[in-house]
Amino acid sequence: MTQPVLTEPWAESLASPRLQGLPPLVGPDTRVLVLGSFPSVKSLQWQQYYAHPQNHFWRIVQALWPDAPWPDDKNYTRRCACLLAQGVGVWDVYAECEREGSLDSAIRHAQLNDFPTLLRRCPQLSTIAHNGGESFRHAKAVEKSLAQAGLAGQVTVHRLPSTSPANASWTFEQKLTAWRAVLTP
Repeated sequence: MTQPVLTEPWAESLASPRLQGLPPLVGPDTRVLVLGSFPSVKSLQWQQYYAHPQNHFWRIVQALWPDAPWPDDKNYTRRCACLLAQGVGVWDVYAECEREGSLDSAIRHAQLNDFPTLLRRCPQLSTIAHNGGESFRHAKAVEKSLAQAGLAGQVTVHRLPSTSPANASWTFEQKLTAWRAVLTP
């Protein structure tokens, strides 16, 4: 007779919790979609994209559009409205995953976001900018979704250096230069 396999009570506590990502920040005028990998612990806590104070994302977009009405008080809702007004949206490649901490290397059992549905919400999309290598690993899946949406060849896809503080080998100025080359005409 086969013995049943029992799960030790402590084994469940060793599993990483299943984390849910943030909803897309896009509008009908989104021309550029910045795709990260998955929100950091701080971003999930605050329910805000790029919430870690050392992440360069918000500093970069403010430097790219210095004449935009960026809020002085760093109000997230107003920041998002200003970003959307520049034609820039934000989302992540992963809808959910397991992860301890914030590093991309700790992501396990990830599920990709529903790109075909999102693409229908962005009829003006012309550029996808992957914010770092982990996001870019899924460029082929994103390109397949573009083809399914009839947008193959109409949307350029780029890999940009991560704005994360974990990407310390790039200075802010180097990141800004790379982002400027893709996001501004």
